[in-house]
Amino acid sequence: MKIESTAFTPTDVQGFMDEFLDHERELLADRLEKASARLSALGPRITSGHGDAEWSSHEVLAHIAVLSKFYGVLVHKISSGQMTELNLLENVNVRDVFGEQMAKLDPAELLRMAISDHRRSIDTLRTVEPRSLRRAARLEDGTMLTAEEIARLPLVAHLELHIEQLEKSLEP
Repeated sequence: MKIESTAFTPTDVQGFMDEFLDHERELLADRLEKASARLSALGPRITSGHGDAEWSSHEVLAHIAVLSKFYGVLVHKISSGQMTELNLLENVNVRDVFGEQMAKLDPAELLRMAISDHRRSIDTLRTVEPRSLRRAARLEDGTMLTAEEIARLPLVAHLELHIEQLEKSLEP
C-alpha cells in the first residue's frame, strides 16, 4: 500500500471531511424521506381526538407537524448562517404551546403540513453544501449544535421515534 497521507494538506483533510459529510447528508435525507413516507401511510388512520393521560394519535401528529417545521427551519437558518445563537429551551416551550393550538386542526391538514415541511427539509439536505451543515449555533448553556446535528437528532431521530409511537398506537 502506498502511503499518501504525508503529502496531505489541511485543505485535503477538509475535502475528505466534506466528502464524508456529503455521504452522511444523503443518508440523512433518505432517512427523512422514508420517515415521511411512513407518516404519509399512517395519516389516513389518524382520527381527531385528545388523550387523557397520554397523547392521542392526533396530538402526536400535531407535535410532528410542529417539530417538522421548527427543526426544519433551524436547519435552514443555521446552515445558511442566518442564526448563530439559539435559546433552545425557550424555543421548545414556544413550540409546545404552538403544538396545543395545532392539535385543534384536522389530522389531514396536519399531515399535509408535516409532509410539506419534510419535503422542504429533504430538498435542503440534498442541495446544501456539506460545509454549511457544519455551521453551528451557540445554545444558552454555551454548547454548540451544528445544522447537521439539528437535522439528525431533533428532526429526523425525533420524527422516527414519534412515527414508531404512532405505529404502535394505531396497531389493530
